[in-house]
Amino acid sequence: MASRCSPHPDAAPFLSQADETEEEAAAKGGSRVGGGQPEGGVQAVTGISYPRSVMIVAVLCYINLLNYMDRFTVAGILPDIESFFRIGDSSSGLLQTVFISSYMVLAPIFGYLGDRYHRKRLLCLGIAFWSAVTLGSSFIPQERFWLLLVTRGLVGVGEASYSTIAPTIIADLFVSDQRSRMLAFFYFAVPVGSGLGYIVGSKVKDLAEDWHWALRVTPVLGVVAVVLLVVVLREPPRGAVERLSDSSLRYTSWAADLRALSRNRSFVLSSLGFTAVAFVTGSLALWAPAFLYRSCLATGQSRPCPDGDTCSSQESLIFGLITCVTGFLGVGAGVEISQRLRRSNPRADPLVCAAGLLGSAPFLFLALVCAQGSSLATYVFIFIGETLLSLNWAIVADILLYVVVPTRRSTAEAFQIVMSHLLGDAGSPYLIGVISDRIQRGRPPSYLLEFRSLQYALMLSAFAGVLGGGFFLATALFIQGDRKRAELSAQGLLQEEAEPEERIVVPKRGRSTKVPVSSVLI
Repeated sequence: MASRCSPHPDAAPFLSQADETEEEAAAKGGSRVGGGQPEGGVQAVTGISYPRSVMIVAVLCYINLLNYMDRFTVAGILPDIESFFRIGDSSSGLLQTVFISSYMVLAPIFGYLGDRYHRKRLLCLGIAFWSAVTLGSSFIPQERFWLLLVTRGLVGVGEASYSTIAPTIIADLFVSDQRSRMLAFFYFAVPVGSGLGYIVGSKVKDLAEDWHWALRVTPVLGVVAVVLLVVVLREPPRGAVERLSDSSLRYTSWAADLRALSRNRSFVLSSLGFTAVAFVTGSLALWAPAFLYRSCLATGQSRPCPDGDTCSSQESLIFGLITCVTGFLGVGAGVEISQRLRRSNPRADPLVCAAGLLGSAPFLFLALVCAQGSSLATYVFIFIGETLLSLNWAIVADILLYVVVPTRRSTAEAFQIVMSHLLGDAGSPYLIGVISDRIQRGRPPSYLLEFRSLQYALMLSAFAGVLGGGFFLATALFIQGDRKRAELSAQGLLQEEAEPEERIVVPKRGRSTKVPVSSVLI
């Protein structure tokens, strides 16, 4: 209740120093980290040693790498899939859209389970199922494209179980700057795994001379992941590293969790900003290699692949390498920049995210415009644009973890996934494919037309980036107040609004009326 009497922390100037910076907080709190347990006491609270905690993060990072490798292996062999099943751009876009839609629908279920049940078991079951379905998808015959769509949808079951739960385990093992660095390590796997998906997909396809073998790599590695989880992972207690007392966390109903998250402005706005990141990365992930391949066909630098044969092109390999390198640079730079800026500006995290998105948009636009004139310029602009886009990954995850109380984090992860995919990469690959097909409709087919139609469709991604930058700027207005409230709630120093008490019907003055249960003497 004391928080109502204090000045609202969101009233500070937008780009200036607000109530207190991390340096001032550290001076007041002594050796405490992030207002929680002392640094030396984290291991005592969790019962897990620091080396074991690092090993757990390494295993989770490995699985996240496989997650994104599997997701983008399909993009690396997309021309071969189109040729094998004889499908157009709209149907190709459905491969990613069906997967993301399934992933998005199932994420809230696993978010609810992850906040309340044994997280290690959920992870093991999800990854085992995902590996089995991915392996099965590599044996689908040519006339059953619909079955490939079904299996891509089922893959979302495993990935939804992992993506909603793994970050919350890291949050329960580390605090403050250590948590930020471990999240950066974990989210390196997003761009690096995506890049490896292109590279492994294209190279395995070339070595085996059959694109089906590209889909059989990650299932084998998935079995290794399940074994590592069983052997290495010990589940930490939820939120223990952030509490000042030994009191247990107060759980609320799922409906109450949703109401609280919807009122958390930093969570909602940063999720909308991340939705723009998902829109851009989703469209580029599926269509960039195909776009680069079509630009080579339009300029005569490459020959078209024979119908039904394996396409031999280097675009997927080059794009994959660029994605890996820019992932390392962007994720690492984003965390380092935000940590340095936090010392003077507590709103540094959303501002760095905004700068990354707003900065990437013009470079991605230039990459599309220059594709026919200069391949070198196109790759340079893609490199710069993807580096700036990668600044966001770890920072957005960190924002969610420190503005949401521990008992709602898996649910928050799930609904951020739903929002970002529903409005982001669930629809963007299909939307880009539909726009490309519409531009081609009614015109004589040519390689130049195929290139131009995809070029114009992909320009939508650059404008989505600008919109996302605006959402992150809005997040900066509320981030400090929401973070403080989450910290106080986790420590038991701020009581949230109580849920409406159940009411029962009793007779009163000849009529029935509803009264609170607590007011009835039994």
